[in-house]
Amino acid sequence: MDFWIFIFLMSLLIPLVMIGFGSYFVKKPPSKINLVFGYRTSMSMKNKDTWTFAHNYCGKLWQIMGLIMFLFSVVVMFFVVGSAVDTVSVFGCILVVIQMFFLVGSIIPTELALRKTFDKNGNRKK
Repeated sequence: MDFWIFIFLMSLLIPLVMIGFGSYFVKKPPSKINLVFGYRTSMSMKNKDTWTFAHNYCGKLWQIMGLIMFLFSVVVMFFVVGSAVDTVSVFGCILVVIQMFFLVGSIIPTELALRKTFDKNGNRKK
């Protein structure tokens, strides 16, 4: 049971980080464009407008996806309560891979939204 609790908590880390940083990015995106912290792609770093838009869009996306993944992870992990360590490990690993797919995959809709809203120079389309 101790191992299940550990894997359960670990499987909630990515969704909780997404919810937390998503909320932070929506409320207060990093004030300066930088190479260390924030949603950093060549398009999002064109200017302050693209920077703020990308953080707002990605933040909302992370909040929604994080909440869905949190609930999904809780449900999946409760199916393996009391199972063998190997079973709990496999389910935990599969959950983390799925979560990483959505975490990294959030770049695609964010970049599409940036390109739909801004031209290649970072100016808002009319």
